[in-house]
Amino acid sequence: MKVSTKGRYALRVMIDLAEHDDGKYITLKEIADRQEISEKYLESIISSLSKAKFVVGLRGKGGGYMLSRRPNTYSVGSILKLTEKSMAPVACLDCDHGGCERADRCKTLPMWIKLDNIIDEYFESITLEQLVNGEIK
Repeated sequence: MKVSTKGRYALRVMIDLAEHDDGKYITLKEIADRQEISEKYLESIISSLSKAKFVVGLRGKGGGYMLSRRPNTYSVGSILKLTEKSMAPVACLDCDHGGCERADRCKTLPMWIKLDNIIDEYFESITLEQLVNGEIK
């Protein structure tokens, strides 16, 4: 499993929105400037976050984005699952892959399943709020 720039940047956007939440919408330009990420690239990321209702957007003057919920209600896992095609450590566990024809006799499959569960449990156990507060060491 390798987390793409889209996944890493989505986390940075969500952290930025949480850190700068003062009840007002935050423009994509402000986020892009602070995070040193192309505004154009952020448009596709914020679109995914918006469609999933992770953020709320407002167009026009005074518009921008804000979190739709409190930071402690978002898990890192939910954000990464939204942006990544798969979090599976091997292709045979990908939902898109359809499984492996050797699964019934594969000696390594239980190990990969256990690793996949560990990864999922780890990312689901970390909240956006914990990242914002620097609680993950």
